[in-house]
Amino acid sequence: MIHFQSCLEKYAELAVKIAVNIQPGQSLWISAPIHQPEFVRLVTEQAYKAGAKLVHIEWQDEISTQIKYRLAPDEAFETYPAWRAQAVQQFGEEGGAFLFLESSNPELLKGIDPKRIAASSKAAGAALAKWRADMSASRFTWSIIGVPSEGWAKLVFPDLDKEAAIQALWEAIFKASRADREQPVQAWHEHNETLHDKRAYLNRKQYKKLHYRAPGTDLTVELPDHHIWNGGTAVNAQNNPFNPNVPTEEVFTSPRKEGTRGVVRSTKPLSYQGNLIENFSLTFENGKVVDFSAETGYESLQTMLSIDEAARYLGEVALVPHRSPISESDLIFFNTLYDENASNHLALGDAFPTCVEGGLAMSREELDQAGLNHSLIHVDFMIGSADMDIDGITADGAIEPVFRNGNWAF
Repeated sequence: MIHFQSCLEKYAELAVKIAVNIQPGQSLWISAPIHQPEFVRLVTEQAYKAGAKLVHIEWQDEISTQIKYRLAPDEAFETYPAWRAQAVQQFGEEGGAFLFLESSNPELLKGIDPKRIAASSKAAGAALAKWRADMSASRFTWSIIGVPSEGWAKLVFPDLDKEAAIQALWEAIFKASRADREQPVQAWHEHNETLHDKRAYLNRKQYKKLHYRAPGTDLTVELPDHHIWNGGTAVNAQNNPFNPNVPTEEVFTSPRKEGTRGVVRSTKPLSYQGNLIENFSLTFENGKVVDFSAETGYESLQTMLSIDEAARYLGEVALVPHRSPISESDLIFFNTLYDENASNHLALGDAFPTCVEGGLAMSREELDQAGLNHSLIHVDFMIGSADMDIDGITADGAIEPVFRNGNWAF
């Protein structure tokens, strides 16, 4: 119990000092599940100790969400509260930071009409478009970290009882997030430097294309001219670093919208809008998904790809070594925050303006001309394994190893 409490306190410290890196006078918005009040209080305490001006907590209840999807009238999913969209927009514009505690049950909305889920996604996407664009551009500080819920824990550890499963998931989260280390903040500074070294190498190379090969995957992804690889810390409008994801093991960039060709197969389940999509395959031509299959969750995959026209194009390519704390745990978390950091992954939907030179100053039209996709969604899915090789292809056609057997080749 002493070990657990120590790790919990270290994790709260990481949330404040590494994830959102709260600065004196800065406000913090915490989106939190109602079943984790103790941890939220620890984060709140750490934030005020770091000099936060105000900590605002928005509590979430997934059971109430489930009730809404079952019983609310259809029109409830066709609009989004303007007052909330205005609130988060103003909070971000005033320099506030957002901390999202991810805890959802991956099967929460199993059996719910996909049309309701799609309508809700479209309404939220439209209402929050400016705020999400600012988030994607790192104009304000934001970060996602995980905390257990009963439904999530039981999915990861089905053979344990409720309390044991939650405890086991906490331990897995601590390990994945380095909160079990003696000096976790220092460990994160060192880890960020490693990621910065990898992205610096790739930025110097400026590969024209990446070629992915693995069982079920033979995919070529073209990269934009003057693309930028990111990873580890991002930097907000005030030039303060933060870690958008804790944990993170990736370096990433955005591909050229119409430059993806071939077939890619998923290697881990995708949790999307309360449903699991498993063992799925996507076929691309000229950047667009033209065919797809899924052993489980076909309708959910179809719904996701139909959110808008651009949902069928890629917005991100991310490189993650197979040798990482999450991958070596041999756990499937059924949660993208964790599973994407155990595996090379791609994302359908919106691209990052920070991934091309001068992107933050570009208009939407200029970003389109630079080759970046623009969509209401951004959904990561995992494609990596110990069998994956990736080559970088230079502008003059030279082929160089980037990944071999699932790990960095440089």
